[in-house]
Amino acid sequence: MLIATVLLALPFYRRIQTTNPPSRRAIGIAILGGTLFAADLATWATGVTLSGATVPTLLANTAPVWVGIGTLIIFRSRLRTAFWLGTLLALLGAGLVLGIETNAELTGSILGLVAGVFYGGYFLVTQRGRDLLDSLTYFWLASASSAVVLLLLAAGFQLPLTGYPATSYLNFLAMGVVTQVFGYLAVSYALGRFPASIVAPTLLGQPVITALLAVPLLGETLAPAQLLGGAAVLAGVVIVHRGQPN
Repeated sequence: MLIATVLLALPFYRRIQTTNPPSRRAIGIAILGGTLFAADLATWATGVTLSGATVPTLLANTAPVWVGIGTLIIFRSRLRTAFWLGTLLALLGAGLVLGIETNAELTGSILGLVAGVFYGGYFLVTQRGRDLLDSLTYFWLASASSAVVLLLLAAGFQLPLTGYPATSYLNFLAMGVVTQVFGYLAVSYALGRFPASIVAPTLLGQPVITALLAVPLLGETLAPAQLLGGAAVLAGVVIVHRGQPN
C-alpha cells in the first residue's frame, strides 16, 4: 500500500492542484474506505499464511453477499428471493469448506470469510466516496490511510518490516504496482460508474485464477469436498448477483 501511495503521490498532487480541494466529508469517507481495505488485507493475508492461498481467497470473495446485505440495511433496497437463495447456498458451501479443515486451516479460512465482510464494506463505502471524488483522488486518500493502518497493525503485533529476502521485496513491488496501482485503481474507477452490487461479483475470477495458479506455483491441492463447497460458494454468489435490484 505504501508503494502504491508513493507512486501515485505526484499524479495526486497535480490533480488536486487543478481541481477543488476535497471536502472534509469526502476525505473522511475515503479514510473509512482505506481503513476497511486495510482490515480486509490484514485478515486475508493472515488467512493465506495459515491456510494457503486458495480457500481464504475464495471465502474473501463472498463480498457480494455482504454488499447485498449492506445495501438492504443502508440503502433500504428490496432484495429478491434469488438473493436469499444465493446467500444460503454460498454460506452452505462455505460451511462445507470450513467443516473439513484442521485447526490452523480453519482459523485461516475463517479469517478469509471475515475479510469478505471488510471487502464488502470497502465496496459500499467506495461507491459513496466516488460520488464525491474522482477515482485517483479517492484511491490515493484510501491507499494512504490503508498504509497507515497497516503500519500501526504491524507495530502493534511487532511484525518486522525489514530483513526479508530480495525476492520478497520484489514481490512487494509487484503487488504495489500491479495489484494496487493498476488493479484497485481500476476497481475505484469502476465503482464511480457502476454500483457496488455489480462490481463486486465481477471479481469472482480472483479465486478461480488463484486456485489454478496455486497448484503449479505453491503445490496446493483441494479435497473433493473443498471443490464442491467452493463451487457452491461461487454458484451462490452468482445467484446473489442476479438477485440484486436493478
